[in-house]
Amino acid sequence: MLYIGIDLGTSSVKIILMQEDGTIVNSVSREYPISFPHPGWSEQNPQDWKKEVLAGLKELVSEDKKNQVAGISFGGQMHGLVVLDEDDNVIRPAILWNDGRTIEETEYLNEVVGKKKLSEETANIAFAGFTAPKLLWMRKNEPENFTRIRKIMLPKDYLAYELSGVHATDYSDASGMLLLDVKNKQWSDKMCEICGIYKTMLPKLYESYEVIGNLKPSIAKALGLKNDVKIIAGAGDNAAAAVGTGTVGDGKCNISLGTSGTVFISSAKFGVDRNNALHSFCHADGNYHLMGCMLSAASCNKWWMEEVLNTKEYNKEQQSISALGNNHVYFLPYLMGERSPHNNPDARGTFIGLTMDSTRADMTQAVMEGVAFALRDSVEVARSLGIKIERTRICGGGARSGLWRQMLGNILNMKVERISCEEGPAFGAAILAAVGCKEYDSVEEAAEKIVKVKTVESPDPALVEKYEARYQQFRQIYPACCELFSKIK
Repeated sequence: MLYIGIDLGTSSVKIILMQEDGTIVNSVSREYPISFPHPGWSEQNPQDWKKEVLAGLKELVSEDKKNQVAGISFGGQMHGLVVLDEDDNVIRPAILWNDGRTIEETEYLNEVVGKKKLSEETANIAFAGFTAPKLLWMRKNEPENFTRIRKIMLPKDYLAYELSGVHATDYSDASGMLLLDVKNKQWSDKMCEICGIYKTMLPKLYESYEVIGNLKPSIAKALGLKNDVKIIAGAGDNAAAAVGTGTVGDGKCNISLGTSGTVFISSAKFGVDRNNALHSFCHADGNYHLMGCMLSAASCNKWWMEEVLNTKEYNKEQQSISALGNNHVYFLPYLMGERSPHNNPDARGTFIGLTMDSTRADMTQAVMEGVAFALRDSVEVARSLGIKIERTRICGGGARSGLWRQMLGNILNMKVERISCEEGPAFGAAILAAVGCKEYDSVEEAAEKIVKVKTVESPDPALVEKYEARYQQFRQIYPACCELFSKIK
């Protein structure tokens, strides 16, 4: 049988067709616009997602394979707010994960409601990108739209609704809304009260590998697929990516080096770090995970290359970098503010250490190293909890850079494993679809049989020592600049 994985990204959707053994039969990518109606705002039209997904599905599956498709599942950008009225029409454009308009609402939740209360209710504190602050912003600034809300959804779940007619979400994606009692896997009555919503507005909760329904007959007919194609709940993009890299079960690590960057640590047990520096979420395998998320990762390199250096020859720029561990230039990668571990939407990107002999290569190297240092910040929080991490899987566009993988291995002092399939959340979503259709008994079994390691980067003790000294210097830069960031507007 064949399984479809849909990864609803920030700028495009990627859809793959997978055989039961993990072989990729075909893949399609389609772009859609993103709007920035005000500085710091970020929105999309959910209808654009639907349009491009349906077009992509038609392109993905050839006529001779349509009867073999058994299930469809999803990975998707987290935290976005999609609101529907009583007729299930979209009320306003979706407010995305990287939208920064909710600074006041986030401060209210953390300072007035209180971080301790939030952590007790949801295992997390408020971040500007989370869904609950967006609801508070909407209640204050768009009261007429707010009163029309009958359903609150996340981006990938809107797609699942359009394909199945079912209002559903999974525990991993719901964990990032600040509305879920993560430990007990149920909606929080207290958070609904704080946000002025009813639990009836929230979708039914499922495990990521559970079937929520079948393809709607009208959609099945339009796509030429069978009516009994199963729709599986899916997962937030990071949990889906973790499934796609085999980061399931207990004590495994995955780093996603995409537009945003994440450190994802799977766990059989629920846990929260003392300062809530890491997110404590449900995982797509039915267990839990800790996650540190930085808002700008590979996007820092894209900005530096394309907007500043005006080039797309990434490899050529990286070829001139040779002195690993010796760079005197540092870069803070906070181009969109920062989430883990600083939780500061005012944080900004910063070069420091420039001299008259600083070169283009030094600055390119600093950007790449800055992202790796910032990822280590989250790893150090996990290590402070006694979690031992000796190796990590890696995915995302930045994972294609051998130089970046080498930097990460030495900065984190761990082996960095690159897997054979680099389809990210779409691959994880397809695996979840296979589990949902009973091709495998569990997510762990499916990942063990399907996911294969392609290359391994091992740390060099000499470079580990050099980067240890540099990381200790990097750690001092943000505290020194923090007060200034709030004054730079």
